[in-house]
Amino acid sequence: MSEKNPRVGSALEDLMREDGAYEDAKNYAIKSVLAYKLAQAMEAQNLSKAHMAARMETSRSQLDRLLDPENEGVTLHTLKRAAAAVGMRLELELRQS
Repeated sequence: MSEKNPRVGSALEDLMREDGAYEDAKNYAIKSVLAYKLAQAMEAQNLSKAHMAARMETSRSQLDRLLDPENEGVTLHTLKRAAAAVGMRLELELRQS
């Protein structure tokens, strides 16, 4: 009994896929969440950026790049070191698309 409403457009996700913007938006969202979670863990542990960089054995500027959601050029190794520095671990998963 449920009929599709002809006045309802496609989902935003569909539109973004058509425009080629979906993957960029998804990557930005993932990086933003990782940066946010790391910043929250640093705050919870009262860690300054200088102390966090020292724990990671890296520079403060490298940490700034890691915490910048616009910067997608962060390696998995760097993400793993950052997670370990705040007592967390990075988990990745491959899924069938």
